[in-house]
Amino acid sequence: MFDVLVYLYETYYRPDACPEPAALVKKLTAIGFEDEEITRALGWLTDLEEANHEFADQYPQQTVFSFGIRIYATQEMDVLGTEAVGFIQFLESAKMLNAVQREIVIERALAIGDTPVSLEKLKVIVLMVLWSQGKEPDGLMFDELFLDEDDDEPRLLH
Repeated sequence: MFDVLVYLYETYYRPDACPEPAALVKKLTAIGFEDEEITRALGWLTDLEEANHEFADQYPQQTVFSFGIRIYATQEMDVLGTEAVGFIQFLESAKMLNAVQREIVIERALAIGDTPVSLEKLKVIVLMVLWSQGKEPDGLMFDELFLDEDDDEPRLLH
């Protein structure tokens, strides 16, 4: 699923630049992605779009400028793990994520069903949340999200 998400980020400048779902499925299949992987990724993106709308409607605008401390429930800590929570806190303290974006990241991370969520997957989730909102990470944030000693090629920054 995450390979599909990264492919979409690297290929399309923004979500509305993606082809219609049927054409996108054909294209992803032709590239070599498995049907199950495509279905999971597109379902996850659909749910992300719904989360963006739900959180935007549910939280008042001042929540974006909230400087409170997020207390994680035990269940959230169990699924996310301390490394993921620490990274989310780092991004928020560095003003790379606001409170609403943080909540969407947490919701989408909990939705993948991995326990604990790996840091690499969390980084993709953060990038996809920003991408879905039409926000481009600045250079330093992009480096933090994707510089990895194991990567042979750098990620594309739109």
